[in-house]
Amino acid sequence: MDPRGLLAARLRAHRLTAPAPSIIGAARHMLAVQSQDLLAGRWALGVRTTGSPRLDDVDGAFRSGQLVRAWTMRGTLHIVHARDLAWVLSVTADRQRQQAAGRHRALGIDDEMLDTAWNAIGPPARDGGCTRAESFALMQSAGIDPSGQRGIHVLFALTIAGLLCQGPIEPAAGGTVSREQRFVAADTWITESAQPHDPLTELLVRYIDGHGPASVRDFAWWSGLTLGAAREAAQRAAGRMREVGDGLFVALRPPRRRLDDTTAFALPAFDEYYISYADRTPVCDPGLLDAVGPGKNGMVRPTIVESGRVVGVWSHADAARGAPAELFEPVDDPAAASALTRFARFVGD
Repeated sequence: MDPRGLLAARLRAHRLTAPAPSIIGAARHMLAVQSQDLLAGRWALGVRTTGSPRLDDVDGAFRSGQLVRAWTMRGTLHIVHARDLAWVLSVTADRQRQQAAGRHRALGIDDEMLDTAWNAIGPPARDGGCTRAESFALMQSAGIDPSGQRGIHVLFALTIAGLLCQGPIEPAAGGTVSREQRFVAADTWITESAQPHDPLTELLVRYIDGHGPASVRDFAWWSGLTLGAAREAAQRAAGRMREVGDGLFVALRPPRRRLDDTTAFALPAFDEYYISYADRTPVCDPGLLDAVGPGKNGMVRPTIVESGRVVGVWSHADAARGAPAELFEPVDDPAAASALTRFARFVGD
């Protein structure tokens, strides 16, 4: 596939040039958007939605139980439609558990500790939920020291076990943008769960729908599964996605494009358009990868994308105050400024 065609197809699959009619539509299409930065994850849905979506539109979907946040894959937090959480974890939880096993042994986390933690956290999680700090206090009262990352790893383990998820956004003081959610019991908070016939195959097909053109290796990286499992999924997915050459697959029915391929977008930190592939050079010059990340601290900076390529970086906080992007090359400054203005409206009053 030629580079220009690949970028055009990805922009469309990512709901950038083919934005969804609603926040929920964007979430369903993408399946999971990376969200260890909660504001970044919410904007990842906003930038993929038509019109002028607002932060409260996303937060309202959390309040209503339609969206949740959880460690869905790679030990990384993602926003997902609530009905998809259980089946996604049915594919990815064991792999995440294996990858975390050494760290959990070092922290003394075992089944007995998790039972104790759940007995303490479960009741309030079923009655309005509890913040991270409140969860840690409950662990402490049950004899579990949450320090040294033990507390967050316990919450992670309870989440991939299907017991917890992060639901309603906790209001922030002084009208600032909230960056915290309440942990709620999945069995009471989530009222409806999808049940695909073949969850592994469904995970691959849904990844291709929202990220293609992409390869089996890209899927293995994104999902955290082994390459063998990814190849097995590809064999079982025959007829549900289309191969376009060079080992790349696309959706059978991509969304209809509404915006020009040259449109500029202000994408958030850790955005799926950049982060969700084993090879990121199709969308970012190799010499700029270090400037975007992941760096030594694991951070991936927000990017300005024009004509499908990364042309600059920006800051969530600075853009909210009207600051310009840091551009790597001469581009259409008004287009980049307009993309940042859309983000500022998203978080504005």
